[in-house]
Amino acid sequence: MQVKYLKPILVTSALVGLSQWSGLSLAQSADQLYKRGLAATCANCHGTDGKGVVDAGMPLINNLTSEQMLAKLKAYKSGALEGTIMPQLAKGYSDEQLITIANQLGKKQ
Repeated sequence: MQVKYLKPILVTSALVGLSQWSGLSLAQSADQLYKRGLAATCANCHGTDGKGVVDAGMPLINNLTSEQMLAKLKAYKSGALEGTIMPQLAKGYSDEQLITIANQLGKKQ
């Protein structure tokens, strides 16, 4: 192979590799944004990352583990746990979405 053909081949290979890497990065970023977006819907009532405002009348949820949070969300969804707005909200999410929310907001042990 002649040297004059080597440079375009190397540049093309680098661009193809870079485009595949950045595509993977974008897919991971989109997935993270989706997960964070789902969890952010809770911030309207429970504050950013579930930290809320102490004595504001809304339960603080940042002290729950992912497992505890998921159990509560499923209980609201099934009607086993009563509430003013949470049962309606929980019913609007799929079980997979509830898992995502619990994993994003729940305390990691």
